[in-house]
Amino acid sequence: MITEKTTINGPRGPMPTYIARRDDTPRPAVIVLEGIYGFDDELRRITDLVGNAGYVGCAIDYLRGQDVAQGFHTATMADDIAITRDWLNEQKYVAHGKIAAWGFGVGGAVAFIGATLPGMSAAIAFYGQSITKGLPDGGDAPIKDADAIRTPLLLVYGGADTEISQAEIDRIRTRLNAAGKSADVQIYPTVGHSFFRQDLGTVATREIADAWDRVVSFLKRSFA
Repeated sequence: MITEKTTINGPRGPMPTYIARRDDTPRPAVIVLEGIYGFDDELRRITDLVGNAGYVGCAIDYLRGQDVAQGFHTATMADDIAITRDWLNEQKYVAHGKIAAWGFGVGGAVAFIGATLPGMSAAIAFYGQSITKGLPDGGDAPIKDADAIRTPLLLVYGGADTEISQAEIDRIRTRLNAAGKSADVQIYPTVGHSFFRQDLGTVATREIADAWDRVVSFLKRSFA
């Protein structure tokens, strides 16, 4: 597998970027979006998973090395995704026009925002606790723009997540249904927040495997 570090210039300056792909054959790409843990080895592990699955994994550090409280800027989140989309479409190893976003925690809310942009094929949010709440910098909750969603959504939650209540999940599902949007909402009853991370001593082996299978199936359908 080919991996490389580069930067993409966004509205607030360069974003450190990590790319993982099998080869230079043009393939659909997935923008991988960090949560509160930042641009860490675990995010690169997930990006490698995407690359090994036959896609181009592209992790961007939209927080630019800062913590969420300082690095999150609602006004430029859509721009960061759009600029990454455009950059990927210029790469010889990307199948033009086939771009998805996959975010974790607050990154899930960023993926949700990305789903409102033209030229995106799909969006995945794992335990996106800010979709119905105000964003870290005080920006409006992304759910307010449900009518503007352009892509299919895969939303994955842990039923034992203390950061996200069942009422919030129900609100997301109800709002998306009312807007006529395609949304697959999966809840794993016994796991908590960040269950997909493999550096937290998780015992959610079965849920991790099932969630990954759902991601692969969802991407295959979305890029078809």
